[in-house]
Amino acid sequence: MRLQVVEGKELIHQFHLLPYSIYKNDPHWVPHLIQDIEKVFDPQKNKLYKEGATAIRWILLDDKGEKIGRLAAVINRKDVDTTKFKTGGLGFFECIHDQTAANFLFDAGKEWLEKQGMEAMDGPINFGDRSQFWGCQVTNWDEPGIYPMNYNPPYYQELFMNYGFDVYFNQHIYWRSLQVKPQAIFYRKYNTLKADPKFSVSNIRGLNIDEVAENFKTVYNAAWGGHSHFKPMTTSGSQKIFKAMKPVMDPNAIIFAYYDGAPIGLFLCIPELNQIFKHVNGNLNAIGKIKFLYHKWRRTTTRLVGAVFGVVREWHGKGVEAALVVEGEISINQRGNYKDFVITWIGDFNPKMIKVAENLDTQLWRTLQTYRYQFDRSLPFERCPVVE
Repeated sequence: MRLQVVEGKELIHQFHLLPYSIYKNDPHWVPHLIQDIEKVFDPQKNKLYKEGATAIRWILLDDKGEKIGRLAAVINRKDVDTTKFKTGGLGFFECIHDQTAANFLFDAGKEWLEKQGMEAMDGPINFGDRSQFWGCQVTNWDEPGIYPMNYNPPYYQELFMNYGFDVYFNQHIYWRSLQVKPQAIFYRKYNTLKADPKFSVSNIRGLNIDEVAENFKTVYNAAWGGHSHFKPMTTSGSQKIFKAMKPVMDPNAIIFAYYDGAPIGLFLCIPELNQIFKHVNGNLNAIGKIKFLYHKWRRTTTRLVGAVFGVVREWHGKGVEAALVVEGEISINQRGNYKDFVITWIGDFNPKMIKVAENLDTQLWRTLQTYRYQFDRSLPFERCPVVE
């Protein structure tokens, strides 16, 4: 076996082509978009490179020259010192069902990360944002994955665990039918708040992108501010998010709660894009964009993904959460094409959010796992700390 470092257009093309041989008999696999993956490795598009991030990619060939695996090793300097060990990561892992081949890739990643001063490696991960290309799927292969989360064969768990990785945390995805109304207590809280003339809750129809972005920034900073390693959202950062999201977002599926005109809560859902991307075949080129716009026009998507749910801290436990859920389902059901939604993803280190999901009459639909491998094998392993 030997490795090729991914450099140049042809090897980048081969890096993206390799998964097609792994999943050729899997009817539920939907390839990630080439454009989205390449943004990760493009220093001009990924701002983390300006903050010291670095990465390398390999393709694995067998003795006959056949391409049988791929891997990226990544270091996000912002995250290196946020855990007990200096930790890099392995991501975009694809491999045939062969432990020797997987070990060859893992060894390469470990050696490279050690040379960069790392003391541990997590995988499969991505730079920074855990919602994208993160985790190893370990349950429920009866449906396609949720874009842009990872989807992989069942044997990947075996490959990681046999190498010596430990489970650092589980990532849970919850499912709920939109045909079932929320519990009565949600409506009681909703009606109580609606009786207050200063309180309102509505979707974003009638608002422009800048207004939506400003409301999002306000709720985000007030709801999550104070957590360790929290970085406040800026106006420009929020505007960038919503301008990028504009082609796919549904105004009926983004709900804000207000008190005296100020935003105090947010429930943001987006259409499940894999229901469209399965027609695009991993490439949002000119033809892919035409197919995307066609299926968006046809309202092909029947599932929503609950991407962000937050309430500013002083309003916790006062019914705002319930009001967002009830108004959200009223607004979403007006479109008539959505059948269900999923909440993705909630780490098992966050029991409070798991409780919120369970209170919505959800079902645990799918689990992914993030693994950690400590280079000093004599030290005790510790799982991800629980969020208090």
